Formats: sequence, C-alpha cells, structure tokens
Amino acid sequence: MKVWLIGAYGIVSTTAMVGGKALESNLIERVGLVSELPFFEGIERYAPLNFEFGGHEIRPLKNAYIAALDHWEQNRHFERDILENVKDHLENIVARKGTALNCGSGIEELGKIETLEQEEFTLREMADRLIEDMKEFADGETVVINTASTEPLPKYSEEYHGSMDGFESMLDDDAKEYATASMLYAYAALKLGLPYGNFTPSVGSNIPALKELAIENKVPHAGNDGKTGETLVKTTLAPMFFYRNLEIIGWMSYNILGDLDGKVLSHSDNKESKVVSKDKVLEKVLGYSPYSITEINFFPSLVDNKTAFDFIHFKGFLGTKMKFYFVWDGIDAIVAAPLILDIARFLLFAKKKGLYGVVKELGFFFKSPMETDIVNTHQQFEILKEWFSGLV
Repeated sequence: MKVWLIGAYGIVSTTAMVGGKALESNLIERVGLVSELPFFEGIERYAPLNFEFGGHEIRPLKNAYIAALDHWEQNRHFERDILENVKDHLENIVARKGTALNCGSGIEELGKIETLEQEEFTLREMADRLIEDMKEFADGETVVINTASTEPLPKYSEEYHGSMDGFESMLDDDAKEYATASMLYAYAALKLGLPYGNFTPSVGSNIPALKELAIENKVPHAGNDGKTGETLVKTTLAPMFFYRNLEIIGWMSYNILGDLDGKVLSHSDNKESKVVSKDKVLEKVLGYSPYSITEINFFPSLVDNKTAFDFIHFKGFLGTKMKFYFVWDGIDAIVAAPLILDIARFLLFAKKKGLYGVVKELGFFFKSPMETDIVNTHQQFEILKEWFSGLV
C-alpha cells in the first residue's frame, strides 16, 4: 500500500517510514501495531505490511534518509542498524513542496522553510498543486495521513466552511485568512478519493464542507489528534474512577517536551489547539468537568522524550479526599509511528469495504475523534473490534 505523509520529514513520519520498511523486510517485530493484534486477523488481505511512502514537506531537505538521520542523531530512538538497512528506500523518498498557510508563529521554529505561499500562489493554485502531487503518486491503494505541526484554531466562516460550494468559493475568492494548510491537504486527498487521516489537532477534514466532499466522493476519513501518551493514560485511567463512583475533584497535567514539536507548541497560538484537544476528554469520560490544569512547556534537552506529570485529587467514601499520581515518560515518535501505519491500514480496509464519510469507529486512535463523544479507551477498543469483525 502507499502512504502519503503530510510533514514527511518530521520525526513521526520518518520513524513510520523506517518502521514500515523494516517490517516489510522482517527486521523488527510487530510490537506496537494495533492492527497486528489477533482481533484484526485478516487485515493483511486488504492492507499488507508492504509500504511505499511519499509526502509533502516545507523543510528543504534532500530526502527522507537525511531527515531520519538528523532525528536519529538527536534522539537515538532505535538501533542505528535498522536505519542503515532501509537507507536505500528512504533516499528515494523525496517530499514535494507543501504549504504552511496560517500554521501560526510556531512554524518559525522549523528553521528554513520553502512553501507554496512564498511563491505567491493563490489558494486555488495551491490546492491544484497539492492535488497534482498526490495524483502523481497515488493509486487505488493510497492513504493520506497528516502528521504536520499543530496549527492554531482556524478563523471559521459558515459561508466558506459550511458547504462544498462555499469552500470552492473560498478557493476562487483567494480568501486566505479562512484557509489553513491542513484544510487544503484534506481537500486535495478527498477530491482525489484518497482516504485521509488527521493525526494532529489541526482542523483538517473536520469542517462541514469537507465532510460533505468525503460523502460525495465516497471517501473514508478519520481524526483528530493521535492519542499516544499522557492522554492515552488519562482516558484509560479516568474510567476507573467513574466505574468505582469516585469523584474526581481536580486533575493537573503538566507536559514537557523538546524537539521541533516542543518548539512549535511553545508558541501560544499553536499550543491552544493542543490544550483544547487534551482538556475535553475528562468531561466526555466522566460526564462532568472537574477542575483541571493542562500545561505544555518546551524543555529542549528532552528532545523527543515527552514527559507528563499528572496529579489527580479525588473524593471517596465518607467524603474522604485522596490523591493519585502518575508519570508518563515516552519517546513520542516510537509510540506515534506505528499508529500512523495502523490508521493507514484501517482506512484502506474501510475504503475497500465500501465505507465512506467519517469512520468514527477509528476513534480509538484519537484524542478528539470526529462525530462521537466516546473517548473512554476501553469502549473505543471494543467498538473498533466489533466494527472490524463485522466487516472482515
């Protein structure tokens, strides 16, 4: 199968590429892949562990190997011989120039960038270029996944975002203030009939116009914001308190991270989207909103080691107050990369089964799944299993 990655030279994308090609060559075990659990036996007939990668990027690096090597030198997040064994494959992956339209001030932290808007493309020209790039790569086995940096919350317009006619007018009117890069990438994918997964908190396909396009073109899509670390623990642990009728009074989450993701999220306009995505889950699990603090701060020396300190204050029998603490310390790319492959496989499976529109059953993979309020990890996993078994 083919996977087109938005943000192709980022650490999550390059780690997914390394892992995908290593799996293909039987260099590594299948640990970390949800789609390889026994419950999903048979998926290989629809989406085998055989990958070709391409993508869009705004950093002018030579190829995916150079990008992966740069990330490896900073993080040492897997054995070097794995990277060298797939070097030839990665050297042949050269990303196309993308867009960072309205991606916020955090994009400045990426260093030198080259974008379509720098060439003074109109919105319509940008969309057409993205479509052209994807079309040249794609076939009937292709999925598009957005792993680019988090965008600020968009400037919403019912006129432009509320319908496909309005969205097309936005492109023709060159109303750039209402468009974001993730919208344009999602539009290009759905226009071509390519399944689209949004692994970031950015808006992507989560506007009425693009949901309409997905139904019109019979394309499955899913998102938003991959659930990989602290929020995965939160949405797994919070149900325990709910099941035992223990009242959560307050929940403090303090996240520190380095690398490019941390640099981008050190800017308040980019950070807001991420905090909103993390904050919503407690109310959805518990049915009420305890006092909560969610902080995300840049800590350069951690590089891709995301660390979260969580403090939970809760009330038990006889009104007695008690405390629970946990620390999450994980390599972000290592927990995220296999999910990129999982989501791509499940979306291709959905397409081959004739499904289209929002595939809310893939909510298991996301912090803010579209068109469902179920964020309880246990429930989400049961839904995913039942969905797959009913189709395979």
